[in-house]
Amino acid sequence: MLRVLVSTASQMLGDLHRALFRNPPPAPAQRVLPVPAAVHYAPLQRLVLTDGVGRTLFEQFAGHRQENTSESETGWVLLGLRQASEAVALAALPAGARADAGVAHVRFNSEAQALGSRIVRQEDRRVTILGVVHTHPGSLRHPSEGDFRGDSQWVRSLRGQEGVFGIGTADAVPQDKPLFAYQPRPHVQCWGDLRFTWYTLRQGEKTYRPLTVELTHGPDLACDLHRVWPILEAHAERLDRLLRQQAGMRFEVMPPHGAGSAGLLCTLPLAGPGESLRVLVREKEVRYFLIRGGQLLEVEQGDPCVDRGVYLLLADLAAGADSCPAQ
Repeated sequence: MLRVLVSTASQMLGDLHRALFRNPPPAPAQRVLPVPAAVHYAPLQRLVLTDGVGRTLFEQFAGHRQENTSESETGWVLLGLRQASEAVALAALPAGARADAGVAHVRFNSEAQALGSRIVRQEDRRVTILGVVHTHPGSLRHPSEGDFRGDSQWVRSLRGQEGVFGIGTADAVPQDKPLFAYQPRPHVQCWGDLRFTWYTLRQGEKTYRPLTVELTHGPDLACDLHRVWPILEAHAERLDRLLRQQAGMRFEVMPPHGAGSAGLLCTLPLAGPGESLRVLVREKEVRYFLIRGGQLLEVEQGDPCVDRGVYLLLADLAAGADSCPAQ
């Protein structure tokens, strides 16, 4: 049975109320995108990084080295557009705290990566996985034999059956004042003592090829998700299942409110005009809301399992509807 804790929208205060009560972003189906012509995928000749993605890679690499005294490695999944002979990187998903990272390897938390990629693709369904970036200890600037064994199998599932691979090392010649990144070679980027070396691997090829990299102006579409990545990791399996089962579900990142942390807002449209079910997931709480008849209602649900909480709420709503016709 539903128990209303907040009966009117005016009782919700500040940014939390405004964010919960405003109309959700349009669903992807409402966006009109040009129908792309069939693409003939030639071997990749160039990688284009947005400056937002480039900043993410360098800054998070630097932050990882400062926070980890051990030689554990880290990495990112690159998302973007695969075009005929170039790839445009638009987002970088972090490996996360639950990744399996050692001295010479990093295995991603695949559940969080899958959910993160689905959320990024809400903005544009053309976005796809381009490849991965990971760091190496010392001066190992080239993918290892172990990398090749996994990558040569994985690229079969990518568009053009070819992937982008970046290797991060901390062996560049340090600048006195690293005010900007520079490129000593077409496939190498350096900032301070940090270095990214870029390669591509196509199905059937026996070795990686150096890949020219260029920068363009643009965001990291996953930037907001970085702030709530621990939430994605904690709830990834259930949120991803809910997103796959409910085509109209939308996700957006909520800024911190008061003493609270940033959160993930999940919105599911209901049958009535303007009605929706919304779930606010923060690190230490899950809260459920309904928007009905112009009112914002917080519902006492108390279930920390988001998918189960949503379906219990939907069942309660169905139970409160008109009785089924007699058989």
